[in-house]
Amino acid sequence: MSKYTMEIKLDAVKRYLSGADSYKDIAESIGSTKSQVINWVKLFEAQGIKGFEKDYTAYSIQFKLDVLNFMNETGASLRETASKFNISSPSTIYHWEQILKKQGLDALEPRKKGRPSMKKETNKNELNKLAPGEDSVEALQAKIKRLEMENAYLKKLNALVQMQEKLQTKSKRK
Repeated sequence: MSKYTMEIKLDAVKRYLSGADSYKDIAESIGSTKSQVINWVKLFEAQGIKGFEKDYTAYSIQFKLDVLNFMNETGASLRETASKFNISSPSTIYHWEQILKKQGLDALEPRKKGRPSMKKETNKNELNKLAPGEDSVEALQAKIKRLEMENAYLKKLNALVQMQEKLQTKSKRK
């Protein structure tokens, strides 16, 4: 999807609002879609130029619930609701609605962006906080058994990879 400058969006909106062109004509002239031009017009009508200035923030649970409540109480469409609350895509609201229905309120909690850290920081205080019985003989034996199973799995995997490499080299020689 192409990125459009604020000037292009404003020009498209002004062309439509002046009655000079239809959504379809504007979309074709700038290489966009009709629905995208409609979104720009609705956004401009609800927010003005401010609607085109995007701030990429994580939305709070309360904000998401306010948006969903507004939509349910007023019967507004996804597009109208997105325009009113300056949400970049109506599908975002649809996504929130589906998550709320399927997974509940906790699933709307904003998540941290980016990849999770691979570091496991352990210090002596965390080691002392182990639940009682975690350092018991049974727990340690279970851990040993799990590690042995992991080791055996990796050895089998390595053997399969080596066998596959041998088969490939034999087939290349022929």
